[in-house]
Amino acid sequence: MATVGRRRLRELFDDAPTPHIAHHPRTHHREFYVATDGSFAPDGGGLGVIIETGSGERVARLAVPDPAPDNNVAEYRALHLGLDVLAHRAPADANVGVLVDHSALAGDVNLAVLAGRGAEYRPVRDVSVPAGATNHWRGIRARVAGFGELRAADLRSNENPAHVLANAPKEYAHVNDEPPRCLLPRVETDEPQIPPPSRANRHAGD
Repeated sequence: MATVGRRRLRELFDDAPTPHIAHHPRTHHREFYVATDGSFAPDGGGLGVIIETGSGERVARLAVPDPAPDNNVAEYRALHLGLDVLAHRAPADANVGVLVDHSALAGDVNLAVLAGRGAEYRPVRDVSVPAGATNHWRGIRARVAGFGELRAADLRSNENPAHVLANAPKEYAHVNDEPPRCLLPRVETDEPQIPPPSRANRHAGD
């Protein structure tokens, strides 16, 4: 259930710019939204993740300590984590709205989305991935390609609900124990389903 008095991720996404991609009205109807943030501190930073359905139902929250070398790398690590979690909780063809408060990251994600449309696309600029986030960027690109559609929006830091989770991961560690929701539906197979033995048959050989 959505929390009363707090803006849903969908509302934040609708009001935020999506760099390099026009904010077409159809992009305002996403099935899942993921907000992430990464923080850096000399004594250890953190990664924050919040995932909701389009109706505002919470899917997951994470507040994870992480010793990123700087804030830029932390932002890419946080998004990688958020997309990994969402990939295990949502159908593969889900339409996803991403919210980050790092304009370069939002731009890189949307450039990756556009590049996936075909070889004829010519990006307006090269991606600007921090050197320490190269492997995480590969993971992000793989997740972006795996969903049905995806757009990234650029929030202001004080609007990002994942910000507090990233900046105080120990204080908010309890959110990591919340039960999982919106798990993948059971996969149907063509193999015949063998029913469990009846109570009578189970003891027939006794």
